[in-house]
Amino acid sequence: MVEAELRAQSLPVGSFGRRSSGWFGVWCLIATEAAVFLYLLFSYFYLAAESSGRWPPHGLPSLTLAGPNTVILLLSSVALFWAERSGARRGLRGRLLAGIGAALLLGSVFAVIQWREWRNQTFSLGSDNYASIYFTVTGFHLAHVIIGLGVLAMLWLWAALGYFDRERHAALTIGAVYWHFVDAVWLVVFTALYLLPRLG
Repeated sequence: MVEAELRAQSLPVGSFGRRSSGWFGVWCLIATEAAVFLYLLFSYFYLAAESSGRWPPHGLPSLTLAGPNTVILLLSSVALFWAERSGARRGLRGRLLAGIGAALLLGSVFAVIQWREWRNQTFSLGSDNYASIYFTVTGFHLAHVIIGLGVLAMLWLWAALGYFDRERHAALTIGAVYWHFVDAVWLVVFTALYLLPRLG
């Protein structure tokens, strides 16, 4: 009986490390989602090339909200990276909770500012080709941000319950990979939609 209990305690609870099924699963998800974003951006550039008038037709997109919002999203990635490296891998729960909480807060601020930017636009989804592709690309990204916020909230809860330690934090690493992907995609979207039109 005692031997069976010791054996049960030594067995792993769920997968861990880079060999976990979740690790490979998130990279497959990222590959498919990256392909969708590439298709959407291809559509954007195709519509721009086929446009007979100026592009974007409503003038250059404002950087007033989008610029600071980009910095906010990048800071959320830095906070999550810090939570994983300085908190989980060292077994410091306070740093882990603070880092995930900061990433969650900054990601939420990004989503609110993105929504506000949509409301400030002078065009709507059905106004023209540019409006349709703009709202589709940024909306698809915002959907990924909202999913990521759900993941971050769950990771924070698990961290608060003590599910992570120095050896066992695969879920945090997997969630962080997804969040960093969402941030990297925004950099590409921001460059394509906000910066490249300024280069003519």
